Amino acid sequence: MNSVCAYCGVGCEIDLQIENNKIIKANPVDGPSSAGELCIKGKYGFDFANSDNRLRKNLISYKFIEKNAENMPFELQVRLGNLYEYDHTFYEAPFNLAVDITAWKIKEVLKKYGRHSIGGMGGARTSLENAWLFQRFIRKTLNSPNVDNCARVCHSPSLSGLMMSIGEGASSNSFDDIFDAEVLFVIGSNTTEAHPIVANRIIKAKKRGAKVIVIDVREITLMKLADISVILPYEANLLFLNAIAKEILSNDLENKEFIENRCINFDEYKQNVLAEKNDKEFFTKLSGYEEVKTQIEAIAKLISTKKTLFMWGLGITEHIDGTEAVNAISNLAMMSGNIGKKGAGVIPLRGQNNVQGCCDVGCLPYYAPDYKRPDEIGLMTPDMVDAMLEGKFKALFCMGEDFTHIHTNQNKIHKAIKNLELLVTMDLFINDVARESDIVFGVKSSYEKYGVYVNAERRLHLSTPAIKNDLPDDWEVIQAIENKLKGEFKYNSSEEIFNDLVKEVKRYEGATYERLAKKPLQWPIYSDGSDSPVLHLESFSTPDGKGHFHYRPYQIREQISKLLENENRFYLTTGRALAHYNNTAQTRESEKLLKRYDDDILLINPIHDFGESVILKSKYGETKPLKVKYTKKVKPYTLYTTFHFAKNHINYIFGDEADEKVKTARFKSVEVEVRKV
Repeated sequence: MNSVCAYCGVGCEIDLQIENNKIIKANPVDGPSSAGELCIKGKYGFDFANSDNRLRKNLISYKFIEKNAENMPFELQVRLGNLYEYDHTFYEAPFNLAVDITAWKIKEVLKKYGRHSIGGMGGARTSLENAWLFQRFIRKTLNSPNVDNCARVCHSPSLSGLMMSIGEGASSNSFDDIFDAEVLFVIGSNTTEAHPIVANRIIKAKKRGAKVIVIDVREITLMKLADISVILPYEANLLFLNAIAKEILSNDLENKEFIENRCINFDEYKQNVLAEKNDKEFFTKLSGYEEVKTQIEAIAKLISTKKTLFMWGLGITEHIDGTEAVNAISNLAMMSGNIGKKGAGVIPLRGQNNVQGCCDVGCLPYYAPDYKRPDEIGLMTPDMVDAMLEGKFKALFCMGEDFTHIHTNQNKIHKAIKNLELLVTMDLFINDVARESDIVFGVKSSYEKYGVYVNAERRLHLSTPAIKNDLPDDWEVIQAIENKLKGEFKYNSSEEIFNDLVKEVKRYEGATYERLAKKPLQWPIYSDGSDSPVLHLESFSTPDGKGHFHYRPYQIREQISKLLENENRFYLTTGRALAHYNNTAQTRESEKLLKRYDDDILLINPIHDFGESVILKSKYGETKPLKVKYTKKVKPYTLYTTFHFAKNHINYIFGDEADEKVKTARFKSVEVEVRKV
């Protein structure tokens, strides 16, 4: 059965082999996204669907019943006799009873605290249909503007940064355009680990003659084939990108024809860049990073004279300067004329399998479906947490978002959720947030339902159920609760929901299940079924059709300031391992994947000696003991670890520092104290 891989934003087409209603093998499909390949998560990460640990019940916590039973209507009190002991935390509840209690409590919260006291987050690892109905439930049924998704911890800065310049916060090109590019510029992306099938294309393109530029804060695998490998200090992205822009402009290398015909605000931008003192020479002042100056000179010549494709990951976005760094990449693409053509453009390497689609259909507090302005702008996730602490936010729905693991400042979050009167989770497993929830609904996985997913190249895939499961889909849970509140949702299938959402999301206008069953399509999809592999061919998506140059000067950040003072402090950054995905809720159910990588490991340069295990401490909290691996792939005083296992408390030591515009947390840099265990 053809489905879409349940992990990263590459959106690989996958053929699942079934025996006795169990997935026994995953085969690659020669589709436009996967190109006939699968990474190890795609090959072996399907075991979660049939896992004995799957949540196949609906649960209500003992604490919730103790607090609320006396206030429930008599009709609900009588039905509490249908609750059965599940474990030491939860009762097992019939679906209808769980729905009725949820609906009753929502009414109580709205009546007591008002519509701003409630909201929802999630939707990026379930289907378009579920995400669209989820935001509609929050906005229309509950009349709350507070809806967000996990783009808040990953690519929200890509959306905001690209919107500023080219009017569309998504990839301008297809993955296969990698083969048409002469230069591949990869920054802040450990592509072989996070997006392996994209990395495979880069490797093949290199063999065909493409030049490869890789920029990161540590030595990564992709650098083995790079023509230019740049190691930056933490929080230097905007400094570096602006320095390249100045090098291009100082040497009169910009594409004047493209700029004159397609862009505005260039003269002011150029004047500001040329006046910037923090340029390539700045790196000669930073011990251990002096060679970056000459690398900037080489990069400027390459990207201004050759067809270049710019790609980036969370190493760009998860910073205070995330939005501005993305915008700086867009500036480079425009000034070099490297956008609006095949083999030249911008590709943010999206994280979750449907995070692009989730944003498209309005699971953001400041965008309604199709990136329209909502009637009212709601709270972003960090704002919801603050409102919880203030006692103003009282009920939260989490749909496939492990809020108490993957977000920063977890001590604060765990304190905040204690002020909630209702925490509802829809998920596949009892993950970290489910354990903290009042009501938990077990739901279908992506391999058990129909649904459309949008990958990082704007491609809509229809996924079909490979195995049967009696659990509800997310939309069925949402609809059941809505029907107890208003009764306006009357859907009988995911396809019916899809047919409604395309009326509102005009970039999907020509998409139907029938068309998508034949071929995945890239938005915008027109009424005749034709699609758009490359954006911005003749004009940009801004109101005036022009590319807008914006300049933001670099402000010296923490590690840079310490390097200037020759002061050594330890700084930590984080990332993914190839075998796992985010909170490992799905991947840890695969013995092959777990055997390959069974714990988070801290990388430390061998000039330091802390033994085999350490604890990291910041002003926000501390980790549990972490295993140490000593390697020269990280520079002295720079540390790296994954964050996959909640038990290690990695996200307890990252704080509230975040992107200045969209509050994506600064996961990629925190000063830490290292304590030997």
